[in-house]
Amino acid sequence: MLTSQKHLFSLDPGITYLNNAYRGPMLKSSEEAAIQDLIKMRSPHQLKPEDFFSGVEVVKALFAKLVKCTPPQVAVIPSTSYGFACVLNNWNPGKGKKAITVTDEFPSGYFSLKRWADENDALLVSVGPGTNKEEIGKSWNERILDEIDQNTGVVLISSVHWMNGVKFDLKQIGKRCREVDACFIVDGTQSVGALPIDVADCQIDALICSTYKWLLGPYSMAMAYFSERFNAGKPLEESWMNRTNSQNFSDLTNYQPEFLPGANRYSVGETSHFILLPILEKALVQLLDWNPERIQEYAGELKKSLVSYQNEKNLRLEGNEFSANHLFSLPLQSGQDLNQVKSLLEKERISVSVRGASLRVSINVFNEQRDIDQLIGALDSLPNR
Repeated sequence: MLTSQKHLFSLDPGITYLNNAYRGPMLKSSEEAAIQDLIKMRSPHQLKPEDFFSGVEVVKALFAKLVKCTPPQVAVIPSTSYGFACVLNNWNPGKGKKAITVTDEFPSGYFSLKRWADENDALLVSVGPGTNKEEIGKSWNERILDEIDQNTGVVLISSVHWMNGVKFDLKQIGKRCREVDACFIVDGTQSVGALPIDVADCQIDALICSTYKWLLGPYSMAMAYFSERFNAGKPLEESWMNRTNSQNFSDLTNYQPEFLPGANRYSVGETSHFILLPILEKALVQLLDWNPERIQEYAGELKKSLVSYQNEKNLRLEGNEFSANHLFSLPLQSGQDLNQVKSLLEKERISVSVRGASLRVSINVFNEQRDIDQLIGALDSLPNR
């Protein structure tokens, strides 16, 4: 099993950071790579044409290895909303189909799907969990599968719910989508990097991930996998970098309409992202070395203390196959003011997030048992607990 990796980060030792789902901290190796690339920008005359492409290819190959696809099916994009638009603009199953998401899906996904539904006269359905509070994840997954029928055109969900950490059964949902020929789009922002995923095994049509959370990368970048169903699609923009003659700078006005193979056509213009790409490259190398399975196992060991504590207080905290170890919602005792709880934790220099009516706790490899103990100690000092 992994041990604490805090030494690889520059986190403030006085802060108990249980908030990776808000923003992942930068690795020391990523910070150094960004500085070195920044220094290179002092001498632009040393830049070669291949420098505009080599870093992109390395990052795409690393991400492909992480999600188990081939590098040509990976695109570098600026945001999840950009990726959703690339997919949905190229999915036309006919008017009147149903579009499915989940209750309280992240706004980028919801609004992207709503636009598609409005433009295609589709019914937008948000599926919520059942009434069984003891098995929220199980009932929620069952309700999603029940909702997918022959009239379904698109299903867009997060792999792990960003507010409460419920895991959606991507393999079963993907199988059901393929049976009815629906497009299956997954927002992997809150899981990819910390939880294993296999896009082929789950029959995912598009996996879109912001890099600044569990991929430990920079803001303003996202990575996307597009299945071969979209290899002939129309991109949002006409970037010269995605054409077959793009690396021949002296021949760019010999306009070549052909795109590079696979999903390359969907990469955003100015894909090179000097300074930012080296940050992500170092992070992806480290994540692959750690292995998401081991990260999930490590987070699970730390989560056990909170599960035991909550059970002692007769407060539910799921610890089954439908609950992520790295991100989860922490129920509070009835009558406790959520904002007061958050203020107390801030006073104790404990960083978590308020999402909806709960505290969202997120654990990564830089956390240690003492972080969990400090959170439990702070919660235990609250009245009515």
